[in-house]
Amino acid sequence: MTFLEAIILGIIQGLTEFLPVSSSGHLELMKAIQQQDLSGESSMMMTVVLHFATALSTVVVFRKDIADIFKGLFQFKLNDKFWFSVKIVLSMIPAALVGVFMDEWIEGFFGGQILFVGMMLILTGLLLFLADKAKNTTKDVSISNSIVIGIAQAIAILPGISRSGATIGTSVLLGVDREKAARFSFLMVVPLIFGKMAKDLMSSEFSTEGVSAAAIGGGFIAAFITGIFACTWMISLVKKSKLSYFAYYCFVVGTIAIGWTFLN
Repeated sequence: MTFLEAIILGIIQGLTEFLPVSSSGHLELMKAIQQQDLSGESSMMMTVVLHFATALSTVVVFRKDIADIFKGLFQFKLNDKFWFSVKIVLSMIPAALVGVFMDEWIEGFFGGQILFVGMMLILTGLLLFLADKAKNTTKDVSISNSIVIGIAQAIAILPGISRSGATIGTSVLLGVDREKAARFSFLMVVPLIFGKMAKDLMSSEFSTEGVSAAAIGGGFIAAFITGIFACTWMISLVKKSKLSYFAYYCFVVGTIAIGWTFLN
């Protein structure tokens, strides 16, 4: 992977991590377009590094909210901050379990599974289309909601299913306020990405074969900068009920990916 290819992947990751169009799916598609011959371990490594960069951009945008979560957990007061922190923790459990017990199985979906990515993009589009038609509310995320949203996040580990699309879409369909749904979606993923990064760094299956340090650094910086922009923009779009535009985009890209698979 060249430095320029890594920059392009970083920009794609930064934009698509927060826009509900599947960052992992777009990374896999771009790797195929670039005709990269990376091993599954190297492909997963680059994906995790870029996700780590967008996690940091989330920390920058939501630094006050993250501080409130820590206060809620460690002040030991049964107030709104405490219960919001509990919901964030509960939402993380399904994805954490999947990451621990199904990691090797999931890795098989990375590294050129374009047909699968295309099908999952269309599934993401259907979810976004339904969510865009849901009524606006002012409801908060409940305890039960947080568990269901967490399950949606666990499923979205698969490439082609948008994590933000799955979690925001599920939240809105459950009747949660759109802005609150977006805020909860972005906050719930941060600890998981940091945990995944630490786990992979300690894993013997973690590989940098075919990826230079300069490419990793360039991709990281590109993802971080574009992530800050996309995170702020996405919150505004969700409030304005613009999810159907992303649904149509997923339909088109998913169909192209499926067609490209059969043509090649």
